[in-house]
Amino acid sequence: MALRSDDSRWGTGARFFHWLMALAILGNGIFGLWMTGLAPSLAKINTFALHKSIGLTVLALFFLRLAWRMGDQRPPDEPAPAWQRLAAHVTHGLLYVLIVAMPVSGWVFNSAHGYPLQWFKLFNLPPLVAKDDQVRHVAIIVHEYLFYFLLLVLVAHVGAALWHHFVLRDNVLRRMLPFGRPRKVPPPGDPS
Repeated sequence: MALRSDDSRWGTGARFFHWLMALAILGNGIFGLWMTGLAPSLAKINTFALHKSIGLTVLALFFLRLAWRMGDQRPPDEPAPAWQRLAAHVTHGLLYVLIVAMPVSGWVFNSAHGYPLQWFKLFNLPPLVAKDDQVRHVAIIVHEYLFYFLLLVLVAHVGAALWHHFVLRDNVLRRMLPFGRPRKVPPPGDPS
C-alpha cells in the first residue's frame, strides 16, 4: 500500500487521517449527546473534560491532515456530471469548516464560562475569550447547532458515497476504503 495518493486511489496517509477523524468525530458526537444527560457529579466533570480533549484532538488532526493534503496529490475526480462534482466539493468544504468550527466554538464556550481547558490532563490551553455570560450563552447555542448541521452534512457525504458505491458502482468510496482495490469500471456504453 502506497503512503501517498496516486491517480487511482487515496494513499494510506490520507485514508488514515480520514478514517481516524471520522471515528473521533462520530464517537465524540455520540459521547457529547450522552454526557449532557448525566447527573451533576465528579464523573460528569471528567466526562466533559474527555469530550473537550477529544474535540481538541480532532482540531489538531485536522491541521495535520491539511498539512498532509498540501504535500500529497489528489486522485482525479471520478467521471460525473458537473453538478455532482460541485456538490462533492461544496460538501467537503463544509465538512472542513465544521471540523474547525465545532471545537473552536466549544473552546470559546469553555473560555467564556471561565473553566480551565486541559488536553487529557497533560497541559492547559489558553482561553480564547474572557469570562462572559453572554458569549458563553451564544457559544453553546452555536456549538449545538453546528453539531446538528455537521450531522446533516455527514449524512449527505456518507449517502453520496454509498450511492456511488451501490448504485453507480464506481470507485468513489473504494478509493477511500482502508481495504480492497478500485475496480475497473467499463466506459459508458460498454456492455462488459
